[in-house]
Amino acid sequence: MGYIVQGLVEAFKLLISFNKEIYSIIFLSIYVSLTSTLISSLIGIPFGIFLGLKDFKFKRIFTRFLYTAMSLPPVVVGLVVALIISRRGPLGNFSLLFTPAAMIIAQTLLVTPIVTGIIFNNSKEQGRKIKQVCKTLGGGKWDILILLVKEMRINILIAIVTGLGRAISEVGAVMIVGGNIKGHTRVMTSFIAMNNSMGNYSTSIAMGLVLLLISFITNSILYKYVIGD
Repeated sequence: MGYIVQGLVEAFKLLISFNKEIYSIIFLSIYVSLTSTLISSLIGIPFGIFLGLKDFKFKRIFTRFLYTAMSLPPVVVGLVVALIISRRGPLGNFSLLFTPAAMIIAQTLLVTPIVTGIIFNNSKEQGRKIKQVCKTLGGGKWDILILLVKEMRINILIAIVTGLGRAISEVGAVMIVGGNIKGHTRVMTSFIAMNNSMGNYSTSIAMGLVLLLISFITNSILYKYVIGD
């Protein structure tokens, strides 16, 4: 119990210390997670709505693949991305390995199926009813889309928050493609894992509490401005 209390004290000290290394880790974590979530949302939300409303051949098989992709092992995604962007890989000329860009790519590949799957599942259930109502009232395609987005705003928020939660808590993929390099690619999750392996439990708990605080603040902001409550 003592080291938990010590962790709380350490968390407070971390936040008020204004240590350059600590805050660079925090800001990099926020940047990578928010960027990958934004990209995933821009891809996954419209793609999920389109797939939910559209009837096409092999839709059931596609659905199974999509739901499987939602639970992709992060280390496998990290390994695949690392192989592609390594010097011998097809994108090796861009020198992306062990950079924040590589971490964003890996997290985007992990988050996009989650966002797409949640939106796809909800638009499939609600989309047809909304589509019929709009057509009955003489609405066009844009009217259907606008009404669908309004009706699904809570589900869209859930998809974004779920994706952000996956991104900001990810450690396996970012360590493989980022390398946990001090001052360059070290994020909160890799910092926690490193200190835990070294036996620095209070420091790990402290950064974990900071991570939870950031997640709470981010989710609160999204909840307030999307739902308006």
